[in-house]
Amino acid sequence: MNLLIDMGNTRLKWAVDKNGLLSVGEALVNRQLDRQKLLDRWEAIAKPQAIGISCVSADPLLALVQSIAAELWPDSKIIPVKPRPRAFGVTNAYQQAEKLGVDRWLTLVAVRQRYAGPACIVDCGTAITVDLLDAGGNHRGGFISPGLALMKQALAHGTDALPFNETHYAVAPADFTEAAIYAGTLSSAAGLIEHVLKAQAETMLLILTGGDAELIAQQLALPLVIDTDLVLQGLAIVLGGSL
Repeated sequence: MNLLIDMGNTRLKWAVDKNGLLSVGEALVNRQLDRQKLLDRWEAIAKPQAIGISCVSADPLLALVQSIAAELWPDSKIIPVKPRPRAFGVTNAYQQAEKLGVDRWLTLVAVRQRYAGPACIVDCGTAITVDLLDAGGNHRGGFISPGLALMKQALAHGTDALPFNETHYAVAPADFTEAAIYAGTLSSAAGLIEHVLKAQAETMLLILTGGDAELIAQQLALPLVIDTDLVLQGLAIVLGGSL
């Protein structure tokens, strides 16, 4: 049994991997994360063989997670996963392989193992990342854009009159500001995905992951798959090949 930990920009997600079967636990918001919350969720877990960590969040949170893991399971191997130039059937497109976000690399690994053919993988999280993977497992690069909340925050922080609002509205021409921002940011995200796919010479399977995947999927008149735990799945694959 392995413990998988995905430390994103906004949330910490985790799962227990028992022979390839993932039992996903309750996600925790980073700004509310503390020692006791992690102990409450992890102290009943039997000793894992290994603890795989994917981290794109702040270093203090990583140090907290590692210290609690070492306290609860001192004999378990802690493996902070890093992107590689070539591994698990995926060839990294980045000139400096380690500069590709580890979450993006793990989604590529998971998609390579789980789906056949070329794929366009969109992580709809704090940032929206779009990565292209061909049928041979070659990463063909990607795109990064602010996520929905970041777009709204940028408008609120950069202007005096455009408020930040988390209410959902219709995606249509709006007659008040909050609805116009909602429709504009969501349409921007959908437009990015449509633009990228239209520019590809081959048909690609569109795979959405991340917290806003279902919301953005509703704006796409395209065949697609929603697979919300790709980073955790990638961690399971990497740990399985590293032990």
